[in-house]
Amino acid sequence: MSTDTPTFRAAHEATSAPEPATSAGTIHDAQGWSSRTWLLLVVLCGALFLDGLDISMVGVALPSMGTDLGMTPAGLQWIVSGYVLGYGGLLLLGGRAADLLGRRQVFLTAVAVFGVASVVSALLSSPEAIVSLRFVKGVAAAFTVPAGLSIITTTFVEGPARNRALGIYTVVGASGFSLGLVFGGLLTEVGWRAVFLLPGPIALLLVVVGLRVVPRSQRTVARIRDFDLTGAVTSTAALLLLVVGVVEAPTRGWTDGFVLTTLIASLLLAVAFVVTELRHSSPLIRLGILRSWHLVHANVAGAIMAGGYFAFQFLVTLYLQNSLGWSPLAMALGFLPTGLLVVASSTKIDRVLARVRTQVLIAVGMAAFLAAYVLFLRVDPGLGYVPLLLPTMILLGIGFATTFPSINAQATSGVADHEQGLASGLVNTSVQIGGAIVLAIISAVLGSAAASEGPAQVGQLIPGMVDGLHVIVAITSVGVLASFALLVPRRRPAPTIG
Repeated sequence: MSTDTPTFRAAHEATSAPEPATSAGTIHDAQGWSSRTWLLLVVLCGALFLDGLDISMVGVALPSMGTDLGMTPAGLQWIVSGYVLGYGGLLLLGGRAADLLGRRQVFLTAVAVFGVASVVSALLSSPEAIVSLRFVKGVAAAFTVPAGLSIITTTFVEGPARNRALGIYTVVGASGFSLGLVFGGLLTEVGWRAVFLLPGPIALLLVVVGLRVVPRSQRTVARIRDFDLTGAVTSTAALLLLVVGVVEAPTRGWTDGFVLTTLIASLLLAVAFVVTELRHSSPLIRLGILRSWHLVHANVAGAIMAGGYFAFQFLVTLYLQNSLGWSPLAMALGFLPTGLLVVASSTKIDRVLARVRTQVLIAVGMAAFLAAYVLFLRVDPGLGYVPLLLPTMILLGIGFATTFPSINAQATSGVADHEQGLASGLVNTSVQIGGAIVLAIISAVLGSAAASEGPAQVGQLIPGMVDGLHVIVAITSVGVLASFALLVPRRRPAPTIG
């Protein structure tokens, strides 16, 4: 990944305009940094590392957790969806809070909440309580990421110093996601509780160090009306109810009173959110920004890309561990080539973006994702890793390496300086929300199949697995077709004569 990826630059900043008193930065030189500067980077990078580490580690631990707590695939998907809904739903509010309440205060408080929630969740056995804490951790990340990136951009002067800091930040973040698979595999061999526990003590240690090295900054006197709380609540609640309705529909029926009530309430809350954004003096999203087709395309592509991958990883994780009996570590190493390709590309992608249009890179990347999923449709318990999974992992790596940075670069292209944070924060929100919604759909497909066919059998495909793969292929195909359609030159009307 590069500094132009949604996860790292997208939160840069999901905020309003930077504070004038600190935007100039204090560190000019890219070399000879003091020990205090390096400790500051360790704290900021460490928080982002834990974010990526936590997401990928938990994914590896889901099958073991499901067996221990008796959770169905529908229940397990909430372990992931709870986090991404909290993160995606409140990212823009988190960035706004960092500006108004102070970046240091918001960052350290959010990291502390993340750490405490990690420790407590490792001690629980109630699936509902664990999902609730996953949501809390997602909310904490929604406040941590924009505040952390803002601290970097207001501490390091634009140019070589900031580029070096952001480069380190990017690589560490990408490494967290990649290494999380390995750590998750190792820790799950001990027990899934170890996976939930690990980020806790590390996060709390980062807070202790951060109290000494994170710089203070001026802040605006915060007023309740400066926060679009109504917009944050209605948007997050609408998404939450949408996921609930989609997950429950296969077992209850689409005409069930609970399902219909949930989906109608989601729609009404979505309408309320739009009305709020049109009327609020400081909306989370200025809806007029959506007139840019570049930004809309980037957001749609980001949602489809993340949705397909989150769902695919969830489905394949259950298949490899529950049906084929792979150990958590073996499964994590099986996915590792994807992460290694992303990390390897992080130092080269900026040059590619300078030479190739983002629309082309997005189309190529989406096509790589589609090819990866189509290849996996050959799935058969008798096929080994090299003929089946390895080609898919390589194509997924190519897809991430080209699509992630291109989506964010396109989302912010042509956007006014004072709305760069809004545009980049919006695309990262789309990534998280897309992941939650498609994951809910796949969970519903698996749940419906399990209800009619019975539980998965060892050495066989998971009930509904092929149907789920077809859904992922269909959704990704929409992204591919839309991306390539935008590459077709538009004909201009012939000039009139006379």
